[in-house]
Amino acid sequence: MPEVIRTPDEKFKDLALYLFEPNWFDWNGIRMHYVDEGPKDAPVMLCMHGMPTWSYLYRRMIPSLVDAGYRCIAPDHIGFGKSDKVIDDDWYTIELHSRSITDLIQHLDLTDITVFVQDWGGPIGLRQAVDMPERFSRLVIMNTWLHHAEYRYMQALINWNHMWQPGNMLAENQITGQVLQMYYTNQVGLDEVDEEIVKAYDAPFDGDASKAGPRQFPRSLPFARPDRGNAVIQALCFDALKKWIKPVHFIWGCKDEVFTTEWGRQWASTFPQATFDEIEGAGHFLQESHGEQVVEILLKRIAEE
Repeated sequence: MPEVIRTPDEKFKDLALYLFEPNWFDWNGIRMHYVDEGPKDAPVMLCMHGMPTWSYLYRRMIPSLVDAGYRCIAPDHIGFGKSDKVIDDDWYTIELHSRSITDLIQHLDLTDITVFVQDWGGPIGLRQAVDMPERFSRLVIMNTWLHHAEYRYMQALINWNHMWQPGNMLAENQITGQVLQMYYTNQVGLDEVDEEIVKAYDAPFDGDASKAGPRQFPRSLPFARPDRGNAVIQALCFDALKKWIKPVHFIWGCKDEVFTTEWGRQWASTFPQATFDEIEGAGHFLQESHGEQVVEILLKRIAEE
């Protein structure tokens, strides 16, 4: 078993709106945390986060989804949130992240799943629907991507990969909450982000060794590391989803310079049944800035199915 750091529980005390009981899954000796709210026999909303966030990102959405009659499962990827932090940078691959989520789904025997995907939650979460389509009822795709031969990476994402390489700005400063703050304010047009929110995104990490997970997501982008980024599998998933006949709902933050609205609409056009809703004031982290609106849009779309 790899060496891990376990974040003390007191780091997560008094986080605004994050009042959920912790749940734990032992994955090959590594402790994975997940939120599990709502009736156990209800349809499932599986909420997948990316970089540099954790299940806290969905805190504004989970209560409304539970009130609407759903069971919400929001895992923290290994290396993030309340889950254990493997300290070996080389341990982290998108394949291992995907396997851990697959095993969690099977462990909980989840069915009738609606999966929310955003950022790295896309390659990891959509893989689950491709591999286990019988467990999934619909897809909700928000500001993410799947690597494939025709995909053109924006310069902002190429720069993002570069900034996280050893010796460069973000790799050396090891910021986490401030990363979200930077993108949130620039793309949403807010003057500032509540320091309590920044604190919540910093809470899982204590020192350089605990931040291997956040370091490796940007370094694993498939154009830079096709092996660690699961480039081949991502492309296979992109093609497989062209045959997906169940509901697909795109909800897109328009102020995202990495995953643009143009790309979102292009992707949606590969699904004849897809809906596409834009949130004009939202950027990359639309769950953070417009979580309640995301829920309203989705519930309306489900009612129209």
